[in-house]
Amino acid sequence: MQKPLHLQKQPSPILTLNDAYIGRITSELSLRTGQVAATAGLLEEGSTVPFIARYRKEATGSLDEIAITTIRDRLTQLKELDARRESILKSLQERGLLNDELKKQILRVETRTNLEDIYLAFKPKRRTRATIAREKGLEPLAELIYAQDPAVYPLAEAKAFIDAEKGVESVEGALAGAKDIIAEWTNEKQAARAQMRELFAKKGLLRSHLVPGKKSEGRKYENYFDWEEPVARAPSHRILAMRRGRREGFLRLHVAVPEEQALRIMERLFVNGQSACSNIVREAVGDGYKRLLAPSMETEILAEAKLRADLEAINVFAENLRQLLLAAPLGRKNVLALDPGFRTGCKLVCLDQQGQLNHSDVIYPHHGDRRAASDAEKLAALYDRFNIQVIAIGNGTAGRETEAFVRKVKSSRNIPVVMVNESGASIYSASEAAREEFPDEDLTVRGAVSIGRRLMDPLAELVKIDPKSIGVGQYQHDVDQSLLKHSLDDVVVSCVNSIGVDVNTASKQLLGYVSGLGPQLAQNIVVHRNENGPFASRRELKKVPRLGTKAFEQAAGFLRIRNAANPLDASAVHPESYNVVKAMASDLSCSVSDLVKDASLRNRVRLQGYVNDAVGLPTLNDIMQELAKPGRDPREQFEIFSFADGINKIEDVRTGMRLPGIVTNVTAFGAFVDVGVHQDGLVHISQLADRFVKNPADVVKVHQKVTVTVLDVDLVKQRISLSLKEGSGQSVSRAAFRRGTRLP
Repeated sequence: MQKPLHLQKQPSPILTLNDAYIGRITSELSLRTGQVAATAGLLEEGSTVPFIARYRKEATGSLDEIAITTIRDRLTQLKELDARRESILKSLQERGLLNDELKKQILRVETRTNLEDIYLAFKPKRRTRATIAREKGLEPLAELIYAQDPAVYPLAEAKAFIDAEKGVESVEGALAGAKDIIAEWTNEKQAARAQMRELFAKKGLLRSHLVPGKKSEGRKYENYFDWEEPVARAPSHRILAMRRGRREGFLRLHVAVPEEQALRIMERLFVNGQSACSNIVREAVGDGYKRLLAPSMETEILAEAKLRADLEAINVFAENLRQLLLAAPLGRKNVLALDPGFRTGCKLVCLDQQGQLNHSDVIYPHHGDRRAASDAEKLAALYDRFNIQVIAIGNGTAGRETEAFVRKVKSSRNIPVVMVNESGASIYSASEAAREEFPDEDLTVRGAVSIGRRLMDPLAELVKIDPKSIGVGQYQHDVDQSLLKHSLDDVVVSCVNSIGVDVNTASKQLLGYVSGLGPQLAQNIVVHRNENGPFASRRELKKVPRLGTKAFEQAAGFLRIRNAANPLDASAVHPESYNVVKAMASDLSCSVSDLVKDASLRNRVRLQGYVNDAVGLPTLNDIMQELAKPGRDPREQFEIFSFADGINKIEDVRTGMRLPGIVTNVTAFGAFVDVGVHQDGLVHISQLADRFVKNPADVVKVHQKVTVTVLDVDLVKQRISLSLKEGSGQSVSRAAFRRGTRLP
């Protein structure tokens, strides 16, 4: 048997990568050197995270996607640090400022912050008060005072620096210039910046205040008109809210620390004794702190708080997206999908089991009884004509009203009706992908098709739009957009490859997320499929233009060929392991198909006998699991969900009601739940469970079906407060009873 590429004789990845990277990551993640080195080597060779996690377990010691992604991202960070280090060294060398000691110091530093601290004193500066003082020849005076020799009298020494031509016309002017230089020195000292950074991190208070005259315009930020909290403990959503308020011109945002404590630290670092020089240094230190160092630290700590808030918000968004993408699929059914509307009617489409458009129309069930009766007859006829098995209705405007109408339509069959979250459907309908797929249809038809397909397979449809348009995030437009895109792309790639893709039916958008492919190869696969018909085996993928050996290795295991002659082509067993399965079947005197169908045959396989240099027990265990359920879909089984009858708008909701709902978004402060009234209710983090909850995602997931208790309804602000606590129903019911509220 030929060894897979990763096990053929190659240079050690440790030799081709920076040893310091491997050692540092090994220490940080508490992993073995071999695991990190192998992972780094595979990444350098172009292997993807899903491929490494699934098919290179022997090399990595069975690291999962999270660990592999962490190694990948840490390698990138360390490379960027070294690139910045080289840039600084080059700049210093070109300006004649680099000496051996400084070079060693720069090479030893391990963080970007410390690297920039070292460089600050040598960084080309714009014209400052200190540079102006140097131009006046006052640096020698500053050095003399900074030495703080008790025998030196500053007033006497300063007289020698009076020079009208240079702009120094008095002793006071000379001393002021010297203090400006000393203030800049203290600001640039590493020790001072490190201690101030620690003080701001531990004692910093995040304060926001209303911009005068903006009270009425900025009312949505009224919680932050006079707000203060420790910056270290400020949650992501509040930091991002305050920053948005500042950006929109309604809030002023600052970080402050106890000034007396800060000045004591600075004086301990720079002031020696009580001499005349020491007193001047003390004044310079105070000025340097207030004018230079404190604003610099404030900017830095706000940036760090923003980054922390971004990462928390992005993690929330990513986890929500994962849950949404992995929502249970209906599967291949004939679907009638409706994009509801009042005035413009409800766009209707009929899709076959492959999601292909068979028919489109418009009905107007909300334009009077006569029109509703006619549309009911039209629907009943379409049910029979296209053998409709499920009805999908978008949950936007007129959704519940349309659902009520559809449920009253008389039919010879009992057809399930399902409400579908249509967030982002309008984005898809106007996209290039939709125009390419349906060039002769208008936006409304495309939107209705998207609603129907989302029900059939959420993942396959949602990958066609920008994840940011799906609406499951928290301040997604305020966070670092490059970090957000990077994280969300990782989630989509992970989900697509964890499920697998039918290469003969998948869109190019879905294929583009398969390990090793990308947009161009995905397009080539679709073109080849259209020109030559369905792929009969994985081996035929090699005929696709530009799909070479490496791309095939990365992608093949995640691509499925349904009803192929070789049953392994429909499974997650990689082609490089086919010979192992054939050997198992041969040893049992049966075919591979028999091995797939017969559990008793599989039970007779002794895996240890098939361990060799190319395949270890982790891969063999995966193979056996896959043989038991070839190409299994890891997503949950689809279940029909219905909202409460008669609860169609917020005015129908009453305090104390127990209502079925679907979680639509999970944030750091709670979860939003759709109860079928066009306005999601909020379950605050304090109402998620009877126990203390730190992370809402530990309790609920996006698309989870729940039963909630209504705590409060604010019709003016259009807000609904909900609870998931077990005892909330009883306590709220008693309160409602005392107020005379009628309970359901």
